[in-house]
Amino acid sequence: MTAEKPSHTHSSVQIEKFSKYLFSAPSWRGSLALIFVIGIIIELISWRMSPEYQSFGLYGFILPGISTIVLTTFTVNLFHKTMPWNRSALIAAASTLLAAIVCAIGLIVSRDFLLFAYATALGVIFALRLLVLISVADNHIIHMLIPAVNQSVIGFLGVYWLVKDPTFAWTTLISLVFFALSGCAISWFINAPLKRAYRISGTGFLNAFLAHLTDGTKDLEDYFREIGEEAFVPQVSLFFRRENARDLIFTIPNLHPGPLGEIGGGNFPMEMRSRFKEEVMVVHGCATHDLNLVAADEINKVIDAINNTRESCVYQHIASRSNRVTSGSVSMMYQRFGDTLLLVSTRSPEKTEDLDFSIGHAIMCEGHRVAPNIGFVDAHNSIGDEIGVILPGTRIAHEYFTGAQSAFDAWDTLPTASFEVGYAHVPLPFGRKDGFGDIGVQVMVVSILDQKTAYVLIDGNNMNTGVREALRDLVLSVVDEAEIMTTDTHVVNTLSGKNPVGYHVPVEDFSEYILEATNRAIADLRPSTAAGTTASCESVVVFGSNSIAQLASIANTILLFIIPISFGILVFTFLLLIIAYWTLLM
Repeated sequence: MTAEKPSHTHSSVQIEKFSKYLFSAPSWRGSLALIFVIGIIIELISWRMSPEYQSFGLYGFILPGISTIVLTTFTVNLFHKTMPWNRSALIAAASTLLAAIVCAIGLIVSRDFLLFAYATALGVIFALRLLVLISVADNHIIHMLIPAVNQSVIGFLGVYWLVKDPTFAWTTLISLVFFALSGCAISWFINAPLKRAYRISGTGFLNAFLAHLTDGTKDLEDYFREIGEEAFVPQVSLFFRRENARDLIFTIPNLHPGPLGEIGGGNFPMEMRSRFKEEVMVVHGCATHDLNLVAADEINKVIDAINNTRESCVYQHIASRSNRVTSGSVSMMYQRFGDTLLLVSTRSPEKTEDLDFSIGHAIMCEGHRVAPNIGFVDAHNSIGDEIGVILPGTRIAHEYFTGAQSAFDAWDTLPTASFEVGYAHVPLPFGRKDGFGDIGVQVMVVSILDQKTAYVLIDGNNMNTGVREALRDLVLSVVDEAEIMTTDTHVVNTLSGKNPVGYHVPVEDFSEYILEATNRAIADLRPSTAAGTTASCESVVVFGSNSIAQLASIANTILLFIIPISFGILVFTFLLLIIAYWTLLM
């Protein structure tokens, strides 16, 4: 079977591709060494030019670069912001290198232009440092003026002490003013699109994002609230009471556990599990990144909605055997518990990723003709070549709907009997970077009419293609039917959206834990009753329809046009500086 071309590439993928522009600052020692190397080269050149410029490399490059490393960190901290030494040193080294390049260009024209070129360089690095600092430290321009200008000021003082040239002093002053204004203009072009669309600062958003990566802060959630909107979504839960054992909740949120790390609903499954006295399995419903929670505390509304349905719970002793139906590329395992029908869908080994909420909602509404509670699960267990979503109206969406209808049609023919439920939770010796969330693996086994069905849930964001088949074959060695699911937790994703189970850790290295959990669940089988409920999660603030798409579009536009716009502004500023310089000479 040939791989299905993705029906839609979600805009969140575009957001995740921006991670290529992010990197960790190298050690401050390397940046310091670069400053020394540049300064020494400039010093050697200046000695060959004229005795007047002796120590030009020392006073104009080495001392400003070194002192700025300390001063930048200190002055940024005054505004209760964080500037790591490595980052401060990298900015200083980059500024030193840029100043050297500008001076080299001036020397190519004429030795007489060295001081003009250096004055220009001081203005250019002021603008550069201002833009960088408002992006990575504090988006308030006023706060960052002193940290941004200190390297230029120290460089000016050192060189002026050498040459005592008033024209150089005036040229430097004009250069700093002109390029500071150009830096502010570039900053305005960066921020204007997001200000217009969401009333948020683009540089402030970047500040919060980097702060989350480096310090784990959740300031990013404040920006998400600005772009968020209220959602009203159903959540189906199965409550299992087990004799002489801890009860179990199998819940299906139609909210997305993203966008990344601990931000928003990134750790939604773990947060949900920790808030109930029962054991809790939080599987993946129908939701894309549009239904990301804007903040972790929005989970409280979901928990309250589930708890509000407890009064309506009617526990029943009957269930049916599990069955499986195939519709095109979709395979769907379904099982009845009292008045609730549970469906677990997959397209594995073809791409099984996020399904648009409207698909799941339509299936649930159609299913109400046979049962009051329809729990529809996206197993989310085969990542494919690229990340995307399934949209309504497509062939694949129709396959899901047709498969679900076949399950609904079988409702009246399903033999029922009393049943047993076993549960096991096994933590895994792997971390988030390995593609595994904080929960590990959970297994629920249902035994009825000589059939055992295993629901295996791994806390991770999807699976490498083929992993589901390998694990399912292993589990089927001890049960009669099984499906392997992931929670879609995004704590395993900080920069990239692709860190599936089996990507960093081969399936052979963790399959034994899956089998162990399944066997423990079988050993834990207890006579049980089940009650299904459909909670209405109301006024949950999520990213909103097409917000991710619009955010990605704006970010792409900024990246596309900011370089030519910045270049044009800087060239215009340079031409103004030349006019001012010649005016001074006259």
